[in-house]
Amino acid sequence: LELAKKQLGDFAYSATLPSATDNETVLENELLKIKVANKGGQPIEVELKDYKTHDQKPLYLIKDSNSLFNIGFTTADNRTLNTKDLYFEPTLSKNGENTILSMKLKVAADRYLEYVYEIKPNDYMLNFIVRSQGMNRAINTSQNLALAWDLKAYRNEKSLQSENMYSEMYFKSDGDVSYLSPEDEQIEEDLNWVVFKQHFFSSVLMTETPFSKTEITSKNLVENEDIDTTYTKQFTLKAPLEMKSGELNYAMNWYYGPTDYKTFKKYKGTDLHEAASLGWGIFGWINRFIFIPVFDMLSSFISNYGLIIILMTIVVRIIMSPVVYKSYVSSAKMKVIRPEMQEINEKYPGKENAMKRQQEIMALQRKAGVNPLSGCIPALIQMPVFFALFKFFPSAIELRQKSFLWANDLSSYDVIAHLPFKIPFYGEHISLFPILASVAIFFYMKMTQSQQLNMQAPPQEGMPDMTQMMKIMMYLSPIMMLFFFNNYASGLSLYYFISNLLTIAIMLVIKNYVIDEDKIHAQIQENKARPDKPKSKFRQRLDDAMKQAQEQQSTQQRRKK
Repeated sequence: LELAKKQLGDFAYSATLPSATDNETVLENELLKIKVANKGGQPIEVELKDYKTHDQKPLYLIKDSNSLFNIGFTTADNRTLNTKDLYFEPTLSKNGENTILSMKLKVAADRYLEYVYEIKPNDYMLNFIVRSQGMNRAINTSQNLALAWDLKAYRNEKSLQSENMYSEMYFKSDGDVSYLSPEDEQIEEDLNWVVFKQHFFSSVLMTETPFSKTEITSKNLVENEDIDTTYTKQFTLKAPLEMKSGELNYAMNWYYGPTDYKTFKKYKGTDLHEAASLGWGIFGWINRFIFIPVFDMLSSFISNYGLIIILMTIVVRIIMSPVVYKSYVSSAKMKVIRPEMQEINEKYPGKENAMKRQQEIMALQRKAGVNPLSGCIPALIQMPVFFALFKFFPSAIELRQKSFLWANDLSSYDVIAHLPFKIPFYGEHISLFPILASVAIFFYMKMTQSQQLNMQAPPQEGMPDMTQMMKIMMYLSPIMMLFFFNNYASGLSLYYFISNLLTIAIMLVIKNYVIDEDKIHAQIQENKARPDKPKSKFRQRLDDAMKQAQEQQSTQQRRKK
């Protein structure tokens, strides 16, 4: 006791209690099993009961000393102590259906620093209070206490590359949610909460009283993705705790659970759902208000998630089919007037006639009722959908460890063969869904190449011919996709495979059964025969600008002569 008194001062009292052992107390509900140690009063084991690792072992967010929660402080007699080295006394009680665990670091029977954990049924969120009673004589109240939380994120998924990419730190500061990019590594902010995200799972610390001047850091622990590893990232939070009127009183929350948009959304007023990585701007909106509701609606009566992806693809393609139709109509119109555009090119050859040539082509298109930009609109509309899905599938925990055909996990890559060597940027395995998607993209691009050529004006003198570039892209794009998606979520590759097959089918139906080129030609001739409509102010200004530019060009050419 004298030795403890010499080392710990007033806090030697805690070392004399029966609780000064390495015992632990279990907090448990239907979703979580948490072990809290007497030493340090902190969680030393957190198991998510409904989930397994990629090799079907119990899934732990905290285990084997990968996490440390500590409060450092200076005593009244100027000793520097840390709660991680001191013993807390546990007391379990009930509050209705909730279980409460009080952990007290005592300096006397009625003077203590206390951690209070409260776990509710069927909830991943715990109430957590840090408070003190009668500690103003034991702790130097002129100095802030130093809270520190350190977590090494376990590897839980099959694809180390993908899991490491999506393991990141999110935080809320002054009402705005942001994340710590690999380039930042360390920042100082006033924080409302911080999320240590391990791809599909997260550990969260929230506080009602914002932490001031909080330092957060993220460190990549994967030096070589070819070597199996236990951890992916190391996350650290350091924040000062202020004693008011000589006491501590901080109301906080712990969250241990899935990184799931719908689960986060239940905690209203927290903005936790913004840490679900659904994409920024319009991409996040598409996922939140289109893909997630459609996905949930389909999953309410279909249990096979591969079929859900296929049906969701069909829904998206049906919605997008009018856009494909418009594009084909524009292509057919351009094909009809293409010979006349070629005649204009031959009538006004040379760079000196470039402006006049462009005026005549625009006049022809205007009379024929053809918008040369309409062919770009389908691609522009589909781009947000592409990028939204690019974020949706890797973050959809519903797909995790769900099988379809040969893919045993739609949230990770599928494997039909392992290679005895590694191909750079490709990997050591062969995935079939990316191969099927790449083949479908090749035939889709082959079909649309003629359509794209129709949408282009005939090559003009001095201008590059895009035909060769389009041919190169037709072969290059599928190869690039094959390499990129080989290590990506098989659910995404399945989507793009089915999507391109459906698009090809829709295009064939439109081409062979919907569009009548003779009728389009007749309509164009009718449009050309009509008197010109009054020009809009924008069109008039554009024509005037082109005429002025043409006159300046002619003047410059005369001076050169």
